[in-house]
Amino acid sequence: MLHAQPGAVVLGVARGGVVVAAAVAEALHVPLDVLVVRKVGHPMQPELAIGAVSAHGEAVATEHAGGFSQTVAQSLFNRASQQARALEERLRGDNPPLSVDGKPVIIVDDGIATSATMMCAINAARTLGASHVACAVPVAPADCAAHLRPHCDELVVLVASRELPFAVGRYYFMFQEVTDARVRDELARARARSASGL
Repeated sequence: MLHAQPGAVVLGVARGGVVVAAAVAEALHVPLDVLVVRKVGHPMQPELAIGAVSAHGEAVATEHAGGFSQTVAQSLFNRASQQARALEERLRGDNPPLSVDGKPVIIVDDGIATSATMMCAINAARTLGASHVACAVPVAPADCAAHLRPHCDELVVLVASRELPFAVGRYYFMFQEVTDARVRDELARARARSASGL
């Protein structure tokens, strides 16, 4: 069971994670913000993650990154980092990020396919000064959950799947791409709730 510590902030991993995070933040009556992390895809197999980068500069490499020269890998990570910063600007607009320095955070995503994105999100939250990092997802492969558990203070996974091949979308009735506009709407609604004290 996920509980919000006093002063907690929910961080939704953009984009799809923000929709799930909005429901969590509303249920727990805590503020919501966005955390932008971009997967670094393999050039020949974009769905295969060689790592992940955050808009704040954190980077995580997977075992699949070893097949590239340092120059090529750096180029791929740099491009993803630029994309992450641009996405954050589009999603956040003129709204400053919520401070999480010294606060507990709950990082929420719509699911975990590999551990790279969530690992990068955990590192970003730690860099931003979070005092306690909980991660919550509806579904993840059991081995990814086991890998992540030592790196966060709390991990909540509703379904830890051993299904192969694993796909997050299989666990949703509808699993469509979340638009920038939807994320901005969710963040605006959360800001309005916080402002009204609900």
